[in-house]
Amino acid sequence: MIQKTEKKVPRKTPLFPERLRLSEEELSKRRSEDEAFALRCREIFWRVYPELVKEYYNWFIHIEPNSGDYFIDPDEEVSFQKAREKHPTADVMAMRLNETGTCGKI
Repeated sequence: MIQKTEKKVPRKTPLFPERLRLSEEELSKRRSEDEAFALRCREIFWRVYPELVKEYYNWFIHIEPNSGDYFIDPDEEVSFQKAREKHPTADVMAMRLNETGTCGKI
């Protein structure tokens, strides 16, 4: 017979507290990687923006910066699925073909 021992854990206590804290070096590394990723995506966006905005205004665009591929559709989910078909594991950035490139309210 297996003996169960119950341990009382206070509410809202993290299960793995050692995973909560990242070092400052790791945080700054992740921030700089995110900024570099966004910069590469925005460069592609502003390069293709003038030719696409006239015909596809307010459509969604998903950009994969490593290959330079982009996928557009009026439906965000369809655009994302197009990106996933070609690049199943890559990070993609969602933008919108409008004056600011934002997808929603901030």
